[in-house]
Amino acid sequence: MSPAVNFLVLISDEHRKDAMGCAGHPIVKTPNLDTLAARGTMFTAAYTPSPMCVPTRAALATGDWVHKTAHWDSATPYAGHPRSWMRQLRDTGCEVVSIGKLHFRSAQDDNGFSEEILPMHVVGGVGWAVGLLRDNPPPYDSAAELAADVGVGSSTYTDYDLDITAATEAWLADPARRDQPWGAFVSLVSPHYPLTCPAEWYNLYDPTAMDLPVGYGAGLPDHAELRNIGAFYNYDDYFDEQKMREAKAAYYGLTSFMDHCVGRVIAALNASGQLENTVVIYVSDHGDMMGDQGFWTKQVMYEASAGVPMIAAGPGIPSGQKVATCSNLTDIAATARDVCGLADDAGNAGQPGMSLRKLANSPYDPDRTGFSEYHDGGSRTGSFMVRWRDWKYVHYVGHPPQLFDLASDPHELVNRATEGANDHAIAAALAEGERRLQAICDPDAVNARAFADQRRRIAELGGEEACRTAFVFNHTPTPSEQAKMREGSPL
Repeated sequence: MSPAVNFLVLISDEHRKDAMGCAGHPIVKTPNLDTLAARGTMFTAAYTPSPMCVPTRAALATGDWVHKTAHWDSATPYAGHPRSWMRQLRDTGCEVVSIGKLHFRSAQDDNGFSEEILPMHVVGGVGWAVGLLRDNPPPYDSAAELAADVGVGSSTYTDYDLDITAATEAWLADPARRDQPWGAFVSLVSPHYPLTCPAEWYNLYDPTAMDLPVGYGAGLPDHAELRNIGAFYNYDDYFDEQKMREAKAAYYGLTSFMDHCVGRVIAALNASGQLENTVVIYVSDHGDMMGDQGFWTKQVMYEASAGVPMIAAGPGIPSGQKVATCSNLTDIAATARDVCGLADDAGNAGQPGMSLRKLANSPYDPDRTGFSEYHDGGSRTGSFMVRWRDWKYVHYVGHPPQLFDLASDPHELVNRATEGANDHAIAAALAEGERRLQAICDPDAVNARAFADQRRRIAELGGEEACRTAFVFNHTPTPSEQAKMREGSPL
């Protein structure tokens, strides 16, 4: 493969893996993602390293697990170390640009890009300090905002996405792009809440025709840690059925709006004459439960939260194909090196990633393990997920596990772990899940290290009270909003 191939990552925020036409969703309209999938390969068992923005984006940048780099939470953002794949490409002379949301610490850090255009970083270089207080969490006072924001109209997020899209179009149209191969990380924020959707996109969906959440009306799962997380992020308390239907219409509308932005970027790439010479990856950083099993947003290991959409198209990638081998956002770093013709070196030795081009051209590998972990706000203990074949094992330090057979129970309503004492096949699956997890990490040791690091971080920020009051928000303000905060102006 010629090293002259370009590499374009298109990443959205909070897009659940099933909410695409090409994924078989009967309601959601995503014509541009569907076209990209038809031109390339869909990875149907793709996972986030952590179902939360900040730790995931650090893992995506470095190509390594959260427990390896210790970017545990929303107040420990990436700050340029370990080396990112973007820096590895840039250091060989390749132009690598970011356009849009990064959720790293600061533009003052060397995150690896040649240029950061319209970057969104964490607030104040700190992020969401409240999430550090896992031993003694305060009430989550922002839960009511999710339902309160549901409606028709523009938001700072949709305005920001339009700015990101226009900036990407201009960047791609610049003749300088044709002078040498490049890499670009284009990061949209939709369909992340606020669930306020422009009328053109909201009106594609009739609230009365929305699908009901999985397990609607049944309450939270019978598991102590999940009930703890559901009680902390008590979004569901503010949704009656009508509001839930309107929220789903808004979420699907924002998904279609995001798809429109993706389509504009791909059209600009085509107009520049570079479509056929560019590997395009579409992913999201995590999903959104959207009321399933009583949860909204992310933070849990169900497929709608920990699973992500993943599509790859371009040189060396088969068209019209679906791959069921487990993949992860940590695979993007290996893909970038592969596409841009860079060999692995000591800086990425031992990382878990594999090029998506290699996965797309390989037979189904039932033994590759899917993995995710969570150590952020609202949790009182670490949670770890492993997936292989149709089995999914979720380990909670200090609590009973969950085990799901995704073939017979795709909505994860039946925890088979409770049958382990009486069913040899279930007992074997539980043992295999534990074996695979231990091959990746020791969950008890990782959990202890996460809490210790977070206690140190609390002290660095001035103690618990300082963390309670430092930066309190429901969703990260856009760059223009953060500028107003710095100036002391009202948002």
